[in-house]
Amino acid sequence: MEQIATTRRYTVEEYFALEEASEERHLFYRGEVFAMSGGVGGHKLTVLNCVMSLRNSLRGKGCRVYAENVRLAVLRGELYTYPDVMVTYHPNDSPDQVMMHHPVLLIEVLSPGTESHDRVWKFSRYTQLSSLQHYLLVSVNNWLVEWYRREPSGVWSYTPLASQDDAVTISELGIVLPLADIYTELDMVPQLDKPRT
Repeated sequence: MEQIATTRRYTVEEYFALEEASEERHLFYRGEVFAMSGGVGGHKLTVLNCVMSLRNSLRGKGCRVYAENVRLAVLRGELYTYPDVMVTYHPNDSPDQVMMHHPVLLIEVLSPGTESHDRVWKFSRYTQLSSLQHYLLVSVNNWLVEWYRREPSGVWSYTPLASQDDAVTISELGIVLPLADIYTELDMVPQLDKPRT
């Protein structure tokens, strides 16, 4: 991400106007605005694979899947961004809205330039969304999905998935997201399933 202004601070209203007029997407954090670089190649394909698999899994279940160009209000008046993939069941998060507020699942596809930002900075802020129950970090360099899940106690658990047969299965939401779907056409072999030589 690149900051587009070094000294200027934006109001939320100015940021919304900027987004409406711009072809680029920007992250807003406490008055600072950062251009979000679009993913290419494997990143884009991974996002599309996640969206297609989720839409198939969730069809007819009363929820919506959004990708990349849909804004999320993380902290009202403080943080607005664009997750790679977002799933919401909330009736107010309808397709005619320009911004969502109640995701139950967020996915960020990691790239070298954003990995630490997605893993630490975004995660610490996303967890402040009371609706959020699941956060997935998807690697494009290795066959690896890191699944963070909010337990009933409020503590976040961690499950790494790295096998051909693994899937993110969230029974209470009716979600099944096989890793084989996420990594289809990416010409990648799971490290755990490689034969030893």
